[in-house]
Order: sequence, then structure tokens, then C-alpha cells
Amino acid sequence: MNLARFPRRRYTEGRTPLEFLERLSAKLGGPEIWIKRDDMLDFLPGGNKTRKLEFLMADALAQGADTVITCGAVQSNHCRLTLAAARKEGLECHLVIEERVPGSYSEQASGNNFLFHLMGVDSIRVVPAKSDMLAEMEKTADELRRAGKKPYVIPGGGSNALGALGYVACAEEILAQAFDKGVAFDGIFTTSGSAGTHAGLAVGLWANRSGIPLVGINISRPNETQVPIVRKLAGETARLLDIEEPLPDALIQCVDGYVGEGYSLPTKEMVETVALLARTESILLDPVYTGKAFAGMLDLLRRGFCGKPERVLFIHTGGVPALFHYQKYFDGAY
Repeated sequence: MNLARFPRRRYTEGRTPLEFLERLSAKLGGPEIWIKRDDMLDFLPGGNKTRKLEFLMADALAQGADTVITCGAVQSNHCRLTLAAARKEGLECHLVIEERVPGSYSEQASGNNFLFHLMGVDSIRVVPAKSDMLAEMEKTADELRRAGKKPYVIPGGGSNALGALGYVACAEEILAQAFDKGVAFDGIFTTSGSAGTHAGLAVGLWANRSGIPLVGINISRPNETQVPIVRKLAGETARLLDIEEPLPDALIQCVDGYVGEGYSLPTKEMVETVALLARTESILLDPVYTGKAFAGMLDLLRRGFCGKPERVLFIHTGGVPALFHYQKYFDGAY
């Protein structure tokens, strides 16, 4: 598996930290909990989409693009990081925002929305929930082509086979770090949303014959919808890497039940978990993805879902700016 044959822009110097959460692990009295700090990827304040954008932006530049277009929900981390990468490369960036919760978009909102404007986003177009986002991005692309631009469309979350290579590379990075530190993980947990991170990790861990189970905790969809999405993208990623051996069905493991009332809607468990990690390890989780996923992991460990592991790893996919937009939900946690 030779990732070096794919063009790549390097936005982060070296590896992100692999940390043992000593105080949290002691407080919970369970297995050792470690965390992969992809919230510390470049384009601070970081996030997992940076790894995907290293491959996607390299492809955009190779195709002569002068503009990128992408989409996401209100407070989208992916949109913020795509805009940051575009600014780094001197490209225009246009965003299509899906208002998944009616009335949730505000031009004056804080969090990622503030950063969109601070970085000078070229345009934001808001569309209703359940819009065909690819078609909506193509509308923007057509307008830009008529204006003489050369747009490059990046799917939501950067989640196609090319973007997922970022997390194939991350899987190899984790295995190298674990070897350097002399630690063996009994399980790895990640958020499972647009599927690029989950699928890339699954392919990378499997192709390297790590034998480490990977669990994706759903943050937007039930299993009957999410599993096929991740499985399809994992297959496409494997084919891009010229892996001919079929991926085993059991490779993709998703767990639902931690979304609450819906995507981006806070839960009591998320609020408690974000406060817990902040107060034990000085690490901030976000309210939409990692807060819910970390809470889900802790519940699964308590219920014996993974047997009796000695050591587990959580992938921190970033998203911290959104935390400040959700401040009112944390009033009871102070």
C-alpha cells in the first residue's frame, strides 16, 4: 500500500500527539483511555478534515482550480477547514450550508460561523434540510464557470475515496506511534458521520493487519443507514489503493443510540462528558461530534460492549470552535 504515489499537500508538521488520559482513566476506574489529538492538526483550531484536505487540495491544484466549493451543516468544521486551506493556497472558497435544524442559521452566530467571516469567505448560500447537496454545489459551480472561474467541488466532510486516504495515513501513524510507545490497543473509537474518517481508518488498520477492532459511534444516522455508507466508501478507498482482497463485512462496526433528538442537538450525556474531560485532562471536546462519541464510548465500556479491554484509543476529530456557539447548554455544568 503506497500512499506516496498520491499528490499531497502537507498542512501539519509531523504527527499529532497520542496521549494517555491518566487522570480520567483513574477517575473512571476502567481501562486505560488514550486519545489521538487530531484536534491539534494545522489550521488551528484543528480538526480531522485537515488530513482529508491534504489530498483533496492537492488534486484541486493539479487540475488547475482557482476556486473550491464545499458544503456542510450550520457550524460545519469541514467548511471552516476547507476555507482555511483555500486561503493558504490562494484560492476562492464558496460554501453551501444546509440548515438541518430549521431556524438554526444566523449570519451573526459565533463559533465556526464567526471564523467563516473572519477568513473572508467568498460566499455562503443557505439551503433547507434534506437538500441535494451535490446538486446545490453544482449550481454554485455553474455560476462560477460562467464567470470564468475554474471550480473544484469537495464533497461534504471531504468524504470520498481520495479524502479518506488521509485516515488511511492516520491509521499507519497510530500504529507507528503505538509501537514507539510500546502500547497495544484493544479497541479504537471514532465518530461516524460523513464516513471518510471511519472508512479510512478501517481500511488502514485492516490493510496493515493490525487486528485492532474499530468502533464508529454514529452522530447523525441510525445503523441501517450509516453502515452501508461507511462500507461503500471503505470499498471505494480500498479500490483506489489497488487492494484486491474483498473487505470483510465485519470490518465496519457502527453503534447508534447516542445522537439524542438529532444531529447537532445537545444531549445531557454530551454536556456531562465535555465538562468531565475539560476538568480532568484540560482537553475540550465539541458538542456535535466528539462530545457525543466520547460519551458513547464511556457508556459502551461501562456496559461491557468491548469485553474487558486494558487499553482503548479515542480519535479526537476536533470541532472545538462550535463549543462556543453552544455555551448556553452548559450553564448547568458549571
